[in-house]
Amino acid sequence: MKTKSLYIANKNYVDDSIYGGFISLLKQKFDKVCIFCPIGDKKDNPNTLFTIKETKDFLLQHNRIKFFQEIIKAFKKLEKENDFVLCEGVDIRLFGVNFNFDINLEIAKNLSIAYGNILKDCDDILNNITIESNSVKASGCAHFASFVINANREKFSSLKLPAPILTNFKDALDLFDKKYPTPITPSMFEHTLFEKAKQDVKTIVLPESEDDRILQACHEILEEKVANIILLGKENKVKQRAKKLGLNLDQARIIDPENSPLVETFADIFYELRKHKGVNKEEALNIVKNPTYFATMMVYDGDAHGMVSGAVNTTADTIRPALQIIKTKPETSIVSSVFFMCLHKNVYVFGDCAINPEPTPEQLGQIAVTSAKTAKAFGMDPKVAMLSYSTGDSGQGEAVKDVKKALIFAKNTDKHLKIDGPIQFDAAIDRRVAIKKMPNSKIAGKENVFIFPDLNSGNIAYKAVQRTTDAIAIGPILQGLKKPINDLSRGCLVDDIVNTIAITAIQAQGK
Repeated sequence: MKTKSLYIANKNYVDDSIYGGFISLLKQKFDKVCIFCPIGDKKDNPNTLFTIKETKDFLLQHNRIKFFQEIIKAFKKLEKENDFVLCEGVDIRLFGVNFNFDINLEIAKNLSIAYGNILKDCDDILNNITIESNSVKASGCAHFASFVINANREKFSSLKLPAPILTNFKDALDLFDKKYPTPITPSMFEHTLFEKAKQDVKTIVLPESEDDRILQACHEILEEKVANIILLGKENKVKQRAKKLGLNLDQARIIDPENSPLVETFADIFYELRKHKGVNKEEALNIVKNPTYFATMMVYDGDAHGMVSGAVNTTADTIRPALQIIKTKPETSIVSSVFFMCLHKNVYVFGDCAINPEPTPEQLGQIAVTSAKTAKAFGMDPKVAMLSYSTGDSGQGEAVKDVKKALIFAKNTDKHLKIDGPIQFDAAIDRRVAIKKMPNSKIAGKENVFIFPDLNSGNIAYKAVQRTTDAIAIGPILQGLKKPINDLSRGCLVDDIVNTIAITAIQAQGK
């Protein structure tokens, strides 16, 4: 597959006309080529998104994720309209000495595209190239090449670096024939969620309209046309609160569970589902008036495609109705959960971090298989690590034996699953460690789905990563149910709710 975009940073501030040379080169290989300037002078290029001032304002207001999301949105539009998009870097000197990160690398990383840099030849050019190469690698970007202007190529013959050093633009033509591994940042992951949800818009019901965060999230979802929304509550009360908050919920459907004509129908259905447990018709009528039960019944009966709850209520309050009404899929015996852990360079899946305290080996194997399916549904190539305090055969405790049994169960359940274990976290995520500890594994050090042996370790791990790395933790995402029901943390932010609604909508697409 050809590379269809490239970010070029003019590190030594060579004449900007050099980008015209790039365009001429690219047109030898691609029919329709455009230049995109994420930051620049809008007079010079109509495809310039932000001025320097606008960029500073965004970043000073700590709207970093929103800033990158806007760049991604503009870039993706141009990518659809053209065969190749050349992204022009910004002169970082314009930001002043207090700007403490390389914005060119950050933009390239968030766009998930390869990065090239232009340098002028000088006495210290070899050292400059090495420093640049190390910076690109540390950022997580794919280094396309270093272009050295007015240089003698023989000077660089002894320098061994991951990316080529080019003294002629034409030498780069063949490099566009390969695909470069690029990171998935939180901003790109969220953009991908929205775009995937928009492909087949679903209806999501939220029973906790009394919470302002829910209303704010629904405003964003409706504005972006990610999903149709049903809110449960008193219509006048919801609309008054939305107006006070400056929100537009005109497109949301608002239903009062206590006075809805659906109550009688839902009570009859619930009675049939639970009469074997001793529930009578009067009890069924009272139960389905509870907003969470009412919302779950809407999903069961097809009035909504999925439900999101938990901003006010507990996890048990969300899961109990789901287990009683929706029930688990035929191929699984348990409901489990995963978190999408969005770190600055990549997105990982952690499971189970919220539901099962002490899963049996069979249940742990099932969690692994289900988590891999969840990862795949969201565009990831799942490589599963069955985590333990021991790697391979180095430990022999009962806990290690249970992980080995779980591994066998998972492999027998899905013959094509890429999975390894028992494995320690360092060997699962770092290829250098993996080569020493698990040299015969093809995926060790490259894994992106991490299965913890119990809830104790899983919950501690996700919170430790979230709090110490500023990772965005999206979840818990429930898996194993016949229809999508998802839980929120009571401490969730508006962005968490927005992402969970989008994920629920995508899950519903697969039903």
